[in-house]
Amino acid sequence: YMATHCFCDDTQPQKILFESMRYSLLAGGKRLRPVFVFDFCRMCGGDWKKAVPFASAVEMIHTYSLIHDDLPCMDNDDYRRGRLTNHKVYGEAMAILAGDALLNRAFEVMLAQETIAPAQAVKTAAYISRCSGAYGMIGGQVVDIETEGMTVEQVTIDRLEYIYLLKTAALLESSLMIGAILGGGSKEDVAVMEQIGRKVGIAFQIQDDILDVTSSMEVLGKPIGSDEKNNKVTYVTLVGLEKAKEAVAKLSQEALELVDNLPVQSEFLRETIIYLIHREK
Repeated sequence: YMATHCFCDDTQPQKILFESMRYSLLAGGKRLRPVFVFDFCRMCGGDWKKAVPFASAVEMIHTYSLIHDDLPCMDNDDYRRGRLTNHKVYGEAMAILAGDALLNRAFEVMLAQETIAPAQAVKTAAYISRCSGAYGMIGGQVVDIETEGMTVEQVTIDRLEYIYLLKTAALLESSLMIGAILGGGSKEDVAVMEQIGRKVGIAFQIQDDILDVTSSMEVLGKPIGSDEKNNKVTYVTLVGLEKAKEAVAKLSQEALELVDNLPVQSEFLRETIIYLIHREK
Protein backbone atom coordinates (compact mmCIF):
# COMPACT_ATOMS: atom_id res chain seq x y z
CA TYR A 1 0.00 0.00 0.00
CA MET A 2 2.71 2.49 0.93
CA ALA A 3 4.69 1.67 -2.21
CA THR A 4 1.70 2.52 -4.41
CA HIS A 5 0.42 5.51 -2.45
CA CYS A 6 3.64 7.39 -1.77
CA PHE A 7 3.92 9.66 -4.79
CA CYS A 8 5.00 7.14 -7.37
CA ASP A 9 4.46 9.37 -10.43
CA ASP A 10 8.05 9.66 -11.57
CA THR A 11 7.00 11.46 -14.73
CA GLN A 12 6.71 14.68 -12.72
CA PRO A 13 9.55 17.23 -12.51
CA GLN A 14 9.77 16.74 -8.72
CA LYS A 15 10.43 13.01 -9.09
CA ILE A 16 13.59 13.30 -6.97
CA LEU A 17 11.33 14.17 -4.04
CA PHE A 18 9.29 11.00 -4.53
CA GLU A 19 12.48 8.97 -4.75
CA SER A 20 13.77 10.48 -1.52
CA MET A 21 10.48 9.73 0.26
CA ARG A 22 10.44 6.12 -0.88
CA TYR A 23 14.12 5.68 0.02
CA SER A 24 13.30 6.07 3.70
CA LEU A 25 9.70 4.87 3.81
CA LEU A 26 10.41 1.52 2.14
CA ALA A 27 13.75 0.93 3.87
CA GLY A 28 12.31 -1.71 6.17
CA GLY A 29 12.30 -1.52 9.94
CA LYS A 30 10.16 -3.10 12.61
CA ARG A 31 6.82 -1.67 11.38
CA LEU A 32 5.53 -1.95 14.94
CA ARG A 33 3.15 0.98 14.72
CA PRO A 34 1.12 -0.11 11.68
CA VAL A 35 0.96 -3.69 12.92
CA PHE A 36 -0.33 -2.45 16.29
CA VAL A 37 -3.08 -0.58 14.41
CA PHE A 38 -4.08 -3.79 12.64
CA ASP A 39 -3.91 -6.00 15.71
CA PHE A 40 -5.96 -3.76 17.98
CA CYS A 41 -8.51 -3.11 15.25
CA ARG A 42 -8.93 -6.88 14.95
CA MET A 43 -9.03 -7.39 18.73
CA CYS A 44 -11.90 -4.88 19.01
CA GLY A 45 -13.92 -6.66 16.37
CA GLY A 46 -13.09 -4.52 13.34
CA ASP A 47 -11.91 -5.35 9.84
CA TRP A 48 -8.19 -4.67 9.88
CA LYS A 49 -8.13 -4.13 6.11
CA LYS A 50 -10.17 -0.95 6.56
CA ALA A 51 -7.45 0.37 8.83
CA VAL A 52 -4.72 0.12 6.17
CA PRO A 53 -4.71 3.84 5.22
CA PHE A 54 -4.40 4.85 8.87
CA ALA A 55 -1.68 2.31 9.64
CA SER A 56 0.24 3.50 6.58
CA ALA A 57 -0.19 7.11 7.66
CA VAL A 58 1.29 6.39 11.08
CA GLU A 59 4.32 4.76 9.43
CA MET A 60 4.72 7.76 7.10
CA ILE A 61 4.71 10.10 10.10
CA HIS A 62 7.20 7.89 11.93
CA THR A 63 9.48 7.83 8.87
CA TYR A 64 9.31 11.61 8.45
CA SER A 65 10.37 11.98 12.09
CA LEU A 66 13.37 9.69 11.53
CA ILE A 67 14.49 11.63 8.45
CA HIS A 68 14.38 14.89 10.38
CA ASP A 69 15.88 13.33 13.53
CA ASP A 70 18.96 12.25 11.55
CA LEU A 71 19.66 15.73 10.16
CA PRO A 72 22.88 17.57 11.10
CA CYS A 73 20.86 20.14 13.07
CA MET A 74 19.34 17.33 15.16
CA ASP A 75 21.20 14.07 15.92
CA ASN A 76 23.55 14.32 12.92
CA ASP A 77 23.54 10.59 12.14
CA ASP A 78 25.02 9.07 8.99
CA TYR A 79 23.24 5.69 9.05
CA ARG A 80 19.70 4.47 9.61
CA ARG A 81 18.46 0.88 9.23
CA GLY A 82 21.84 -0.23 7.95
CA ARG A 83 22.24 2.31 5.16
CA LEU A 84 23.02 5.98 4.65
CA THR A 85 20.52 8.43 6.12
CA ASN A 86 18.31 10.38 3.75
CA HIS A 87 20.28 13.63 3.90
CA LYS A 88 23.53 11.77 3.16
CA VAL A 89 22.02 10.52 -0.11
CA TYR A 90 19.78 13.40 -1.20
CA GLY A 91 21.15 16.40 0.69
CA GLU A 92 19.75 18.28 3.66
CA ALA A 93 17.22 20.37 1.76
CA MET A 94 15.68 17.37 0.00
CA ALA A 95 15.62 15.36 3.24
CA ILE A 96 13.69 18.14 4.97
CA LEU A 97 11.24 18.37 2.08
CA ALA A 98 10.84 14.59 1.91
CA GLY A 99 9.94 14.55 5.60
CA ASP A 100 7.50 17.42 5.10
CA ALA A 101 5.90 15.66 2.14
CA LEU A 102 5.52 12.38 4.05
CA LEU A 103 3.75 14.21 6.87
CA ASN A 104 1.36 15.88 4.42
CA ARG A 105 0.81 12.64 2.52
CA ALA A 106 -0.12 10.87 5.75
CA PHE A 107 -3.08 13.16 6.33
CA GLU A 108 -4.04 13.11 2.68
CA VAL A 109 -4.18 9.31 2.77
CA MET A 110 -6.29 9.26 5.94
CA LEU A 111 -8.78 11.88 4.84
CA ALA A 112 -9.13 10.73 1.24
CA GLN A 113 -9.89 7.08 2.04
CA GLU A 114 -13.43 5.79 1.62
CA THR A 115 -13.49 2.66 3.80
CA ILE A 116 -14.17 4.44 7.10
CA ALA A 117 -17.00 6.91 7.74
CA PRO A 118 -15.81 10.54 7.27
CA ALA A 119 -16.58 11.54 10.88
CA GLN A 120 -14.58 8.61 12.24
CA ALA A 121 -11.72 9.30 9.83
CA VAL A 122 -11.56 12.96 10.88
CA LYS A 123 -11.60 12.00 14.57
CA THR A 124 -8.81 9.48 14.03
CA ALA A 125 -6.70 11.92 11.99
CA ALA A 126 -7.15 14.60 14.65
CA TYR A 127 -5.93 12.22 17.33
CA ILE A 128 -2.87 11.21 15.30
CA SER A 129 -2.17 14.91 14.66
CA ARG A 130 -2.11 15.64 18.38
CA CYS A 131 0.12 12.65 19.19
CA SER A 132 2.61 13.65 16.51
CA GLY A 133 2.54 17.41 17.13
CA ALA A 134 3.48 19.91 19.81
CA TYR A 135 1.70 17.92 22.54
CA GLY A 136 3.30 14.69 21.37
CA MET A 137 6.30 13.67 19.28
CA ILE A 138 7.45 17.15 18.21
CA GLY A 139 7.01 18.52 21.73
CA GLY A 140 9.14 15.69 23.09
CA GLN A 141 11.82 16.42 20.50
CA VAL A 142 11.89 20.08 21.59
CA VAL A 143 12.43 19.21 25.25
CA ASP A 144 15.04 16.64 24.17
CA ILE A 145 16.96 19.31 22.26
CA GLU A 146 16.78 21.70 25.21
CA THR A 147 18.15 18.97 27.46
CA GLU A 148 21.28 18.52 25.33
CA GLY A 149 24.30 19.91 27.10
CA MET A 150 22.72 19.62 30.55
CA THR A 151 24.70 17.70 33.13
CA VAL A 152 23.54 14.56 34.90
CA GLU A 153 22.93 16.71 37.97
CA GLN A 154 20.60 19.02 36.01
CA VAL A 155 18.42 16.31 34.45
CA THR A 156 15.79 14.46 36.47
CA ILE A 157 14.12 11.13 35.83
CA ASP A 158 10.82 12.98 35.49
CA ARG A 159 12.22 15.15 32.70
CA LEU A 160 13.62 12.14 30.85
CA GLU A 161 10.38 10.21 31.17
CA TYR A 162 8.46 13.26 29.91
CA ILE A 163 10.70 13.36 26.83
CA TYR A 164 10.26 9.62 26.24
CA LEU A 165 6.51 9.84 26.80
CA LEU A 166 6.11 12.48 24.11
CA LYS A 167 8.94 11.71 21.72
CA THR A 168 8.53 7.94 21.48
CA ALA A 169 5.51 6.68 23.41
CA ALA A 170 2.94 9.12 22.00
CA LEU A 171 3.00 7.75 18.47
CA LEU A 172 3.06 4.17 19.76
CA GLU A 173 0.10 4.98 22.00
CA SER A 174 -1.77 6.42 19.05
CA SER A 175 -1.20 3.22 17.06
CA LEU A 176 -2.87 1.10 19.71
CA MET A 177 -5.64 3.60 20.39
CA ILE A 178 -6.64 4.30 16.79
CA GLY A 179 -6.65 0.56 16.15
CA ALA A 180 -9.18 0.24 18.96
CA ILE A 181 -11.17 3.24 17.71
CA LEU A 182 -11.31 1.93 14.14
CA GLY A 183 -12.30 -1.49 15.43
CA GLY A 184 -15.24 -0.07 17.36
CA GLY A 185 -13.70 -0.44 20.82
CA SER A 186 -15.25 1.17 23.89
CA LYS A 187 -13.81 4.16 25.75
CA GLU A 188 -12.54 1.70 28.36
CA ASP A 189 -10.77 -0.33 25.65
CA VAL A 190 -9.12 2.78 24.26
CA ALA A 191 -8.00 3.89 27.75
CA VAL A 192 -6.34 0.52 28.40
CA MET A 193 -4.61 0.69 25.00
CA GLU A 194 -3.26 4.10 25.97
CA GLN A 195 -1.69 2.68 29.14
CA ILE A 196 -0.20 -0.27 27.29
CA GLY A 197 1.22 1.99 24.57
CA ARG A 198 2.64 4.38 27.13
CA LYS A 199 4.51 1.68 29.03
CA VAL A 200 5.73 -0.05 25.88
CA GLY A 201 6.83 3.26 24.35
CA ILE A 202 8.87 4.37 27.34
CA ALA A 203 10.41 0.90 27.68
CA PHE A 204 11.27 0.97 23.98
CA GLN A 205 13.15 4.26 24.34
CA ILE A 206 15.04 3.14 27.44
CA GLN A 207 16.05 0.02 25.53
CA ASP A 208 17.32 2.33 22.76
CA ASP A 209 19.49 4.06 25.37
CA ILE A 210 20.84 0.69 26.45
CA LEU A 211 21.61 -0.43 22.89
CA ASP A 212 23.40 2.85 22.18
CA VAL A 213 26.12 1.73 24.60
CA THR A 214 25.96 -2.07 24.34
CA SER A 215 25.26 -2.86 20.68
CA SER A 216 27.29 -2.43 17.50
CA MET A 217 26.88 -0.65 14.17
CA GLU A 218 26.57 -4.01 12.41
CA VAL A 219 23.69 -5.18 14.62
CA LEU A 220 21.92 -1.88 15.24
CA GLY A 221 22.10 -0.58 11.68
CA LYS A 222 23.16 2.87 12.88
CA PRO A 223 26.16 4.23 14.78
CA ILE A 224 26.35 3.54 18.49
CA GLY A 225 27.48 6.16 20.97
CA SER A 226 25.43 8.90 19.27
CA ASP A 227 23.93 9.96 22.62
CA GLU A 228 27.38 10.54 24.08
CA LYS A 229 28.45 12.33 20.89
CA ASN A 230 25.52 14.73 21.26
CA ASN A 231 26.10 15.23 25.01
CA LYS A 232 22.75 13.68 25.87
CA VAL A 233 21.84 12.51 29.33
CA THR A 234 19.99 9.22 28.94
CA TYR A 235 18.44 6.70 31.27
CA VAL A 236 21.73 4.77 31.24
CA THR A 237 23.90 7.77 32.12
CA LEU A 238 21.43 8.89 34.77
CA VAL A 239 20.77 5.64 36.66
CA GLY A 240 23.27 3.18 35.22
CA LEU A 241 22.98 0.23 32.86
CA GLU A 242 21.55 -2.30 35.31
CA LYS A 243 18.83 -0.03 36.65
CA ALA A 244 17.93 0.94 33.08
CA LYS A 245 17.48 -2.75 32.26
CA GLU A 246 15.35 -3.15 35.38
CA ALA A 247 13.14 -0.26 34.26
CA VAL A 248 12.59 -1.88 30.85
CA ALA A 249 11.67 -5.18 32.49
CA LYS A 250 9.31 -3.50 34.99
CA LEU A 251 7.47 -1.43 32.37
CA SER A 252 7.22 -4.41 30.04
CA GLN A 253 5.83 -6.62 32.81
CA GLU A 254 3.23 -3.99 33.69
CA ALA A 255 2.23 -3.80 30.03
CA LEU A 256 1.94 -7.60 29.87
CA GLU A 257 -0.35 -7.62 32.90
CA LEU A 258 -2.64 -5.15 31.17
CA VAL A 259 -2.58 -7.26 28.01
CA ASP A 260 -3.47 -10.40 29.97
CA ASN A 261 -6.58 -8.66 31.34
CA LEU A 262 -7.90 -7.74 27.89
CA PRO A 263 -11.14 -9.51 26.93
CA VAL A 264 -9.55 -10.68 23.65
CA GLN A 265 -6.02 -12.02 23.80
CA SER A 266 -3.23 -11.31 21.31
CA GLU A 267 -0.25 -13.63 21.29
CA PHE A 268 1.41 -11.27 18.84
CA LEU A 269 1.20 -8.42 21.31
CA ARG A 270 2.62 -10.52 24.13
CA GLU A 271 5.49 -11.72 21.96
CA THR A 272 6.20 -8.18 20.78
CA ILE A 273 6.45 -6.82 24.32
CA ILE A 274 8.74 -9.69 25.34
CA TYR A 275 10.82 -9.03 22.24
CA LEU A 276 11.25 -5.41 23.25
CA ILE A 277 12.93 -6.51 26.48
CA HIS A 278 15.48 -8.65 24.68
CA ARG A 279 15.84 -6.93 21.30
CA GLU A 280 19.31 -6.19 20.01
CA LYS A 281 18.40 -3.62 17.39
